[in-house]
Amino acid sequence: MQALLLVDIQNDFVPGGALAVPRGDEVIEVANRLMPDYGLVVATQDWHPPDHLSFASQHAGRQVGDVIELNGVQQVLWPDHCIQNSPGAAFCEALNTGRIDEVVRKGTDRRIDSYSGFYDNGQPNNRNATGMHEMLQRRGVTAVDVMGLATDYCVRFTTIDAVELGYVTRLVVDGCRGVELKTGDCDRAVSELKHAGIDLV
Repeated sequence: MQALLLVDIQNDFVPGGALAVPRGDEVIEVANRLMPDYGLVVATQDWHPPDHLSFASQHAGRQVGDVIELNGVQQVLWPDHCIQNSPGAAFCEALNTGRIDEVVRKGTDRRIDSYSGFYDNGQPNNRNATGMHEMLQRRGVTAVDVMGLATDYCVRFTTIDAVELGYVTRLVVDGCRGVELKTGDCDRAVSELKHAGIDLV
């Protein structure tokens, strides 16, 4: 079975949100159009406690965009976003959530961020799983198409983990938008995905 993975299409990641991705709302129409074509639709949801250590507000003297070491991993500091049960953490209202079969929440441990829908951030052999892989295996999924927010972070890491776990993996390019903390971050992410053997559709 082929599944569609919708990455973090949440209020805080679209224009007007706490960590708005430029033109992030444009992915909603793509998601709504594609969902009926798949046997399984899975959405990831950033779901942070209010004191999450990826928030710049938790580090005195630090600003959004600074990079620190957090539990042995390089961590970009973000504005407070996608706090559990807040309006910002909710899926975008225009997203057809009635078509979503499974929701995987990530970033729930205050001590570590989770860009990938499959694992918390961390060293390759020492990462906590979100339960995504087990659920896809249970459902008989062998191939995934990935889209959502943001190209250069959560989409990138989710897609790389999918292919490394053995799924036939494609990136839905017109269904992605990026943060671009540095100019060219999205192009570099897409190039990395192509080099990893991921088809662009």
